[in-house]
Amino acid sequence: MSMLLLKLSAADLLALDSRRRMVPHLAARWQYFRGSEADVQERAAWAESLVELAKDMVAAGRGHVEMIVECSATIAEPENVNDRRVIDVVLVGRHPESECLSVQLVELKRWSSVTRLERELADLVDVPGTGPKKHPALQLAASFALFKSEAGPLHGIRYECGGFTYLHNATAESVRPLLGINAPTGSYARVYTADRRQELIRDLQKQFSGESNYSHAEILLDRMNLRNTPLLDAMIESRGHDTVFTLRGRQRRVAEDILATSAHVLDDPSQESLVAQPRRAVFVVVGGAGTGKSAVGLQLKADFEAAGRAVKYTSGSRAFNKAIEQHVGYGDPEFRQSFAYFSSFVTAPEKPLDVMICDEAHRLRDFSTNFRLPAEKQGTKPQVDELLDASRLTIFFLDEGQSVRPNEVGTVKLIEDAARRRGITPVRYDLREQYRCGGSDAYVRWVDHLLEVPEEGPPQWTPDGLMHIEVADTPEELEGIILQERAAGASARMVAGYCWPWNDPQGEEGRLEADVRIGDWHRPWNAKSDKYGADGVPPSSIWGVDEGGIGQIGCVYTAQGLEWDWCGVIMGDDMVWRSGKWVFQRGKRVKDAEGLYRVKVRSSLDPEVKKSTLDDDEFARCVRNAYRVLLTRGSRATVLYSTDAETRSYLKARVGDVQLHGLRPTWESLPPELRVPRLERSRRGRGRKVRRRGGRRDQDLTLF
Repeated sequence: MSMLLLKLSAADLLALDSRRRMVPHLAARWQYFRGSEADVQERAAWAESLVELAKDMVAAGRGHVEMIVECSATIAEPENVNDRRVIDVVLVGRHPESECLSVQLVELKRWSSVTRLERELADLVDVPGTGPKKHPALQLAASFALFKSEAGPLHGIRYECGGFTYLHNATAESVRPLLGINAPTGSYARVYTADRRQELIRDLQKQFSGESNYSHAEILLDRMNLRNTPLLDAMIESRGHDTVFTLRGRQRRVAEDILATSAHVLDDPSQESLVAQPRRAVFVVVGGAGTGKSAVGLQLKADFEAAGRAVKYTSGSRAFNKAIEQHVGYGDPEFRQSFAYFSSFVTAPEKPLDVMICDEAHRLRDFSTNFRLPAEKQGTKPQVDELLDASRLTIFFLDEGQSVRPNEVGTVKLIEDAARRRGITPVRYDLREQYRCGGSDAYVRWVDHLLEVPEEGPPQWTPDGLMHIEVADTPEELEGIILQERAAGASARMVAGYCWPWNDPQGEEGRLEADVRIGDWHRPWNAKSDKYGADGVPPSSIWGVDEGGIGQIGCVYTAQGLEWDWCGVIMGDDMVWRSGKWVFQRGKRVKDAEGLYRVKVRSSLDPEVKKSTLDDDEFARCVRNAYRVLLTRGSRATVLYSTDAETRSYLKARVGDVQLHGLRPTWESLPPELRVPRLERSRRGRGRKVRRRGGRRDQDLTLF
């Protein structure tokens, strides 16, 4: 992932600093990318230099211009994190004359004086206390060359770009070697000092327009792969012909390792072997929400199929499988049949599959049981064993923090123990980089802290310009925001904890009952049925991707595996804040005079989770994990509401004041070229299926 510590307007950065939250946030992001703590000098530079630059931006009337702090010069991730080429600040806005993207690269220096080391040139200077240093203009020129190269985010777009060095502690006289006739020249050689501040302000006014309705930095975020194409959109767009997602960093290395190992485990598909290879392999890929598990899995599916392997892509999530079948594989039976459920292998195939890809393996059940099926089709051995028996090379992708039912037993230990019983040494990989939630690992960590309440206490949310969160006072307010963004063109849905009854569709027309009731606000859950109901209500399996789903409320079982630009999350009384800790509560329902279920005791009404046979710790784990899933479905923003007043107050305290100048990532704040609507489902036929055979690509692996 491209390194980026913060993206805020100059005015918002000053507001964040005034709350003493800027430096801690930058330090946490630094550690995430670098794997080490930022030293005292780095922290002091952020606290001093960033603030001085932001003040000058505001003084120039350009407080709306966005500051991208500690930005990678290239999109490609280096093998060694310490080899990153990083730009101190990238200023992004609109050019006042050309009206195209205006970008300024900035080197911030706290130097107060320098002396020249070379007689003829000022390429090298001496900085008291730190020693010889290159002229900052040389570093800026090198950064710009990378920034506009094929590996940089500016490649292929229209822009105006320049750069400058800002020494806010120095005077022109004290750093004369940097300014003399022997110093480097060019559009990146400008140097400003404390006594040249007015010149800087005038030049900023020439480089950036005085007003802008859009977040122009979003163009760079998109090109730096921090704003991913939604998984389903990427697959629909490809139509099975080519690839549209690039696996990056650790994702790419995991895929390459698995593909390389397969050559030693599987037979050559181009040659008939008299005796099949006896070897088998098991891979376990662990990663939190948004780390690209499905991207890696689906890419491996494409590559193994292109090599002529027999592959099944399995999942424990009905919503995920159906969304792919209905929206990507529509009209292509062969494609749809390549997807299956974990419970599809009670009887192992006569000839084992070459490859089994098991997505969302945290949803593995203890046994494959289904009350709708006869006894001979019920599983008699652990589900993980059924999957291992069915395939020679099995890849499990899981996040133990997303297991939401008591009978979901998928853990790393369970899988690794099952592999070792077969004499297989499992290989484990960990995916760490965050690509969902706008690439904001800070948001994902905040969610984890909020739900777990570690000993040091949950932190207050720090706006970072990548992900947005706010707390609504009423369900009407939450719904209004979601509907407004959906009407503008964003993808959006409302979801809730399972704290209300879920009645069957009513009447022959399949009318939905408004089960989710909060005061005078009543809305239905998504449909239970597998067919369209009254008023175009979609089946439950595609509620999250069908246009008709916007009027209903989803739960964890229909939302898991999906994402939207905006997600409204309603927390019920199953998880409330009391006396400094979370309290988890089970509810009860009762039938009314019309035979419909209503709430009797407000709290969890999930029939699998609230049952009395489940101990309190396991009940709390399931509820907490359900909210962890729901809170990580938004890719740009989460709007949160709790039915409990005390909990709502606590959430507001943890989110803090988010009413800064331009932080809300509304659809209308995006530049027009980035307002790409969710794609309609594929209508390809079997005749359009393209299957590549032969060697692997030498380019970056991509998700089809």
